[in-house]
Amino acid sequence: MLDIRDVIGKEFLIFDGAMGTMLQQKGLKAGEAPEVFNIEKPNIVLDIHNRYIEAGADIITTNTFGANEIKLKNMSYSVEKVIKAGVDIARKASKGKFVALDIGPTGQILKPIGTLEFERAYDIFKRQIIVGSNMGVDLILIETMSDLYEMKAAILAAKENTNLPVFATMTFQDNKRTLMGTDPKTMVFVLEALGVDALGINCSLGPKEFHLIMDEILKYTSIPVIARPNAGLPIYKDGKTTYDIMPEEFSKEIVKMANKGVSIFGGCCGTNPDYIKAISKKLYRIKPLSISHKDYTTVCSATKTIFIDGSIQVVGERINPTGKKTLKKALKNMDMRYILREAIEQQKLGADMLDINVGIPEIDEAITMERIIKEIQGILDIPLQIDSADPETIERAVRAYNGKPIINSVTGDIKTMERIFPIVKKYGTNVIGLTMDENGLPSSWQERCDICKKILDVAKSFGIDKNDIIIDCLTLTASVNQEQTFETIKAIKKIKETYGVKTTLGVSNISFGLPRRELLNRTFSIMAMTYGLDMPILDPKDEEMIDLVKAFRVLSNHDKEAVNYINFYKNNVKIDIDDKSVKSSRKNIETIILDGLKEEVGEITEELLKTKDYMEIIDSQIIPTLDKVGEKYERGETFLPQLIQSAETAKKSFEVIKSHVGMKEKRVNKGKIVLATVKGDIHDIGKNIVKILLENYGFEVIDLGKDVAIETVVETILKHDAKLVGLSALMTTTVVNMEKTIKAIREKGIDCKIMVGGAVLNENYANMIKADYYGKDAREAVKIAKNVYLD
Repeated sequence: MLDIRDVIGKEFLIFDGAMGTMLQQKGLKAGEAPEVFNIEKPNIVLDIHNRYIEAGADIITTNTFGANEIKLKNMSYSVEKVIKAGVDIARKASKGKFVALDIGPTGQILKPIGTLEFERAYDIFKRQIIVGSNMGVDLILIETMSDLYEMKAAILAAKENTNLPVFATMTFQDNKRTLMGTDPKTMVFVLEALGVDALGINCSLGPKEFHLIMDEILKYTSIPVIARPNAGLPIYKDGKTTYDIMPEEFSKEIVKMANKGVSIFGGCCGTNPDYIKAISKKLYRIKPLSISHKDYTTVCSATKTIFIDGSIQVVGERINPTGKKTLKKALKNMDMRYILREAIEQQKLGADMLDINVGIPEIDEAITMERIIKEIQGILDIPLQIDSADPETIERAVRAYNGKPIINSVTGDIKTMERIFPIVKKYGTNVIGLTMDENGLPSSWQERCDICKKILDVAKSFGIDKNDIIIDCLTLTASVNQEQTFETIKAIKKIKETYGVKTTLGVSNISFGLPRRELLNRTFSIMAMTYGLDMPILDPKDEEMIDLVKAFRVLSNHDKEAVNYINFYKNNVKIDIDDKSVKSSRKNIETIILDGLKEEVGEITEELLKTKDYMEIIDSQIIPTLDKVGEKYERGETFLPQLIQSAETAKKSFEVIKSHVGMKEKRVNKGKIVLATVKGDIHDIGKNIVKILLENYGFEVIDLGKDVAIETVVETILKHDAKLVGLSALMTTTVVNMEKTIKAIREKGIDCKIMVGGAVLNENYANMIKADYYGKDAREAVKIAKNVYLD
């Protein structure tokens, strides 16, 4: 059998279309698991596969999208039985075509927003993948992911347990970000680094809406790209769901993407064999464009990509216990409040990335590092640099990291590289290479260049691209090695010219043992940046050093038209980090909620209750702060993880208030809202997010859960005299039950407004099923609740 890796990128490959859409036509009922058809009605699934192959599909996906132990929990069949049956059917139909094991999301939200542990998600995917691999699939398709962290768990499960090719696609919203806030370029850099064979997008949007996202993906990717759009937008009419783009128009948009460089296609919701046939005919006469290798050095969090491109990126150095008694104490006591404060403050003061070093002998470094990484990435979108000499600590940290980090560091010692480079390759990280080796510190720029070459050569033998290597030419103390200062500077220039790699330095090392250290640090930094330093590692609390970097970006022509410089300094306000007002802001409840510091909010709430009425705290401080968070979310300045962290922080404050004043729940409730995922639908991620926000705005939420009977919704509204009900549906098959629920509420003559939401809905759809409001996200749901109860 031909390996698909020998084909991708060289010729067009066509996946099949929707399985769910086809099964609905064959009797799949609302709420019924499509995967059960593999066992109970295998001939129907076989017929669908056959029809797609006849239409021109090169790859058919097994009917196993939701075949994980969470979604099959209440089913009669095991994961193994469902997947074995699904692969067996696909193999019978394949006729020499490729068979992809289809892996969808777990349906749960990973920590820190949700409750699912990363390693638990990994185990769920591992179980599915081992079964499919043993059954002889040709590749693994991980699709419809909205959480980059969950995608990473699935990719690692595939890579660590099989040698099969891995295709990975995420689902984006019309704001060009996933639900959890990942943008296309960040997806590209993280998934490529993790070693997938092809990447792209599927679901949520129609082919016309795919173009802007595809343009960004193609700008940055070096591997083949996948596009599997929906058949446009859903339309609900006469009790049936249809879509607004027909096969001919769909295929024309596919050709436009092919002419841009996309080479792997297929269909998602609403598509059928007619769509695949139309694609096959259109692509028959053209050839795919080749994807060129891109030369970018990037560091990524889950929602932000930092380009190391000569524009000077500052690495904050303050989370390093060397010479810091307070940090050492915090690490020993696992005082996350102090550590998170340091992280937040460095970002606010201008750090682009943070170096994280927890190496003291009194603690378990690996456990501590892993926890700190998880805590920081739970509240900040800043990329991180993992700083340790211990391979176990490094591996635990980069495995837990959500994005593409930097490992700090390796040397030119072969043994060190042999320990660290496998971790770099496996987890797709960047790595800092120190220009020293088993012979010790070099004395000349030439020796530094020689060691740099050795690091690059060994890295290449491990399959590591030089774009992922950042070279540190070593800053030696001028008080002891004064002659070495210019050797370091010259080495930066020569290494940049000869090898074209990026460079970093811990600039403050230059001044140890000398007076006026800040003066020496700043002067040395200017020298190094002029000669090609990309990433100074420094203290962001040195305001003049940050000023220097911002000015250098203008004068080196990186800050075009001085836009960033002007925006930062337009009010001519200098920040004094020792000013009492700044220190007091650390105890400001608004700042604490905005920063998502759950550990601190209880203490400040207790303090406020000594001097203020609890309703004044709620109405004049907590709620306005949540509004600010929501506004930042709407402007795209923050994303769902940060929105939820702020909401959870506010929730902690509410809990303290309730406990302190001994008030009953009803005294702070601004209104009762019933929430439910409709009958037949087992998806509740969106509903749960809405619940969190509504509760933090003071509304009482009666959460009926998922797969809720129509009668239960009606009875609950009447029982609680609720003036607003929120209905959620993710599946096209269950929207009919949403309409039936609305109809039942209306027929009872209940004085209650109805808002609806879910991935398959839009405003027109909501109007067609006679809902009062369409809640596109949790923030909009809050606005609707305010409109119903408070206006």
